[in-house]
Amino acid sequence: MVVKARHPLPALPELVVLDTCVLISTTLRVLLLQLAQAGCFVPLWSRPIGEEWRRTAYHLWQQDKPVIDQHWQQLQTAFPEANLGDVSAYMDGLVYSDAKDWHVIAAARLALQRYPAYSVGIMTRNTRDFNMSELRRLHLQRWDPDQFLSRLWQQQPGKVSPRLTTLPETTARLTGRAPETLWQLLRRERLFRFSRLVATAENAK
Repeated sequence: MVVKARHPLPALPELVVLDTCVLISTTLRVLLLQLAQAGCFVPLWSRPIGEEWRRTAYHLWQQDKPVIDQHWQQLQTAFPEANLGDVSAYMDGLVYSDAKDWHVIAAARLALQRYPAYSVGIMTRNTRDFNMSELRRLHLQRWDPDQFLSRLWQQQPGKVSPRLTTLPETTARLTGRAPETLWQLLRRERLFRFSRLVATAENAK
């Protein structure tokens, strides 16, 4: 009997443009950037994403603008190569994705041109706004956070697990909210598949 080899899981992109809707979540931002520091991927954003992030943060957090600007600057300091700057020239030719998100695709296109030896993906919660056929033609991937973290857990659990241990405490400190359990945090962020994978692994210990 010939046993067919199982197909390996598709590789995650090496460079990932983080959409504003991902970066604005404290829980996701902390977890993803810790994973980036651990070498799981290289995070990228752009000037328009930064502007959108600050506008959204002003509205949600009701903090003074200098405080929000300082938060954003801290991200630039932690990841000095992440900001791709002005990406407007790379919006040309986009048609099928939502126009308000063309700047995100433009950032990914610039990344692909700047780093042609690496795969590039976009991480967003608004997956319906990004036309898959259009992205495939541009050699770009699209991931939502739950998909990405689930795949990363399957491929590199040893790098993900230690970051989950401190996530509730770090999130509570940064948001000023009462501490939540890890499972509460993951479910609130709609990381349902990821939380199931982590729980299954924990129960198997």
